[in-house]
Amino acid sequence: MTDGPSVQRTLIVFKPDAVQRGIVGELLARFERRGLRIAAMRALQVDRSMAERHYAVHKGKFFFDDLVKTITASPVVAVVLEGPSAIPVVRAMVGATRPHEAAPGTIRGDYALVGLRNLIHASDAPETAASEIALWFPEGVIEYTRDVERWMTEEGAP
Repeated sequence: MTDGPSVQRTLIVFKPDAVQRGIVGELLARFERRGLRIAAMRALQVDRSMAERHYAVHKGKFFFDDLVKTITASPVVAVVLEGPSAIPVVRAMVGATRPHEAAPGTIRGDYALVGLRNLIHASDAPETAASEIALWFPEGVIEYTRDVERWMTEEGAP
């Protein structure tokens, strides 16, 4: 058995612009096709209090109010994804924060154009992922396995 990358959980939030454009399913499918597993998912309207907790690290910065205003403007879809090296894998798939800097082939590089309309939030580190998952999914996540996973990892394939 080979020591492969550790299994991680990460949070993604499809922001109001992704929901309003009707592309959440298309974007989520990219993560599933990559091999990541959905461990929790919910659609919700984010209130100001939750938005401020989510973006607390940015409190006091000039763009904080715009972040809060944007994420509370319309419903979002929050998802916990799980898989080997999920955090760096998801971050690479999402692309640079500024859409005009995001590489083609990334979600933001393929679908976003400007500033705060960058479609998706993704946790940036294990500690951030743990606290964000606890905030967005206080009831926890589900655990299950899929047979296909043994065909996507070094540990399980014959």
